[in-house]
Amino acid sequence: MIIDILRSNFKIIIFGFVFTFFSCIGQSFFIGLFNSDIRQELNITHSEFGAIYGIATLCSSLTLIWLGKKIDDLKLVNYAFLVVIFLSFSALFFSFVNGLIFLAIGIYFLRLSGQGLMSHTASVTTSRFFNQSRGKVLSIVWVGMSFGEFLLPVVIVYFLTFIYWRDLWQIFAVIILLLLPVFTYITIKEISIFSREKNSEPNTNNISDIKSWKRKEVLKDFKFYTVLPAMLASAFIITGIVINQTFIIESKGWEKFAIAKSFMVYSILTVATMFFSGYLVDKFTSRKIFPWLNVPLLLSLFVLAVFDNPYSAFIFMGLMGISNGLANVLMSSFWAEIYGVSYLGSIKALTGSLMVFSTALATVIFGVLIDLRYSIENIAVICSIFTAISMAIVIICKKTYEPVLQNKT
Repeated sequence: MIIDILRSNFKIIIFGFVFTFFSCIGQSFFIGLFNSDIRQELNITHSEFGAIYGIATLCSSLTLIWLGKKIDDLKLVNYAFLVVIFLSFSALFFSFVNGLIFLAIGIYFLRLSGQGLMSHTASVTTSRFFNQSRGKVLSIVWVGMSFGEFLLPVVIVYFLTFIYWRDLWQIFAVIILLLLPVFTYITIKEISIFSREKNSEPNTNNISDIKSWKRKEVLKDFKFYTVLPAMLASAFIITGIVINQTFIIESKGWEKFAIAKSFMVYSILTVATMFFSGYLVDKFTSRKIFPWLNVPLLLSLFVLAVFDNPYSAFIFMGLMGISNGLANVLMSSFWAEIYGVSYLGSIKALTGSLMVFSTALATVIFGVLIDLRYSIENIAVICSIFTAISMAIVIICKKTYEPVLQNKT
């Protein structure tokens, strides 16, 4: 079945895959690889970098609410072109940052164009285009980001040994501008908001049966707010950890690239989990699986808090990879299941901005806690308490996560 889906919808799937891969350029794990070089060159502390990163990310999350909505209004290929050009410009701009203000602007551009708009374009396009096979296809598309998480840390760390970090960012800008515009035109030039998957099987879950909620209606819906803590927990915690990986390594006494190496395990388990959860989503729906979303995250925080052995880095990062794999597939599908697809771009822009906001908050809070001399073990315990509370809220409210059908309104 999955082979038939790939054959009949290959262009849209590879589009989503490539866009999620290149979204890595604006992800925290990627920018975190340059943390030490940037702080050393600009002579700033952990908390100062965290504050700048957090403020820039917060601003990008607010901008995403408006820019992300435009995917519902513009022709998809034109929207994607603008996002690609913006990402290339952002990478080029970042190579020239020489002070705190320009650093903030550079991070703002990267977070908005990369983490925000590139992943937003991929997930909205895929979630809207696919209905019957949404879970499986999302699991394939998000492998793009996992492939980046697997490959890029090791590659970038290697290149940094003989290439100046600013030169690397200029190389990124050129690669994006040379490759992605042509690729975008080839893959999605004929795709519109009304395009749907080519599938020979009967559609037993008609997408038109589900009421499509407008963003203002979602904001008035109580169940939306019960989902948020659990939805944001993974992004918040993983961002706080990867952006401060140097601090964790120094606290634990691990070798310099311990966490960079453990990203391979993180990525492998993310991919494996995405494929598995994709089948589960199509079989059972995201709504039924969602209460279990953060169980691996809770276990990973326990490992981080309790164990100091260097090999524990692979275990706690692996468990976070499982949680990340679940989150990537479930959250992309979850909103389409309960709120429909007609206004999905607008809704995903909202939830995406909240996700980005949580990562901004993480950099600030983690940076402050580190400067207040909280140990990484203390921070892990605090995060685990928050995670457990978010899970309890979802379990209590899980019966409310049902879609509203058109014939009931």
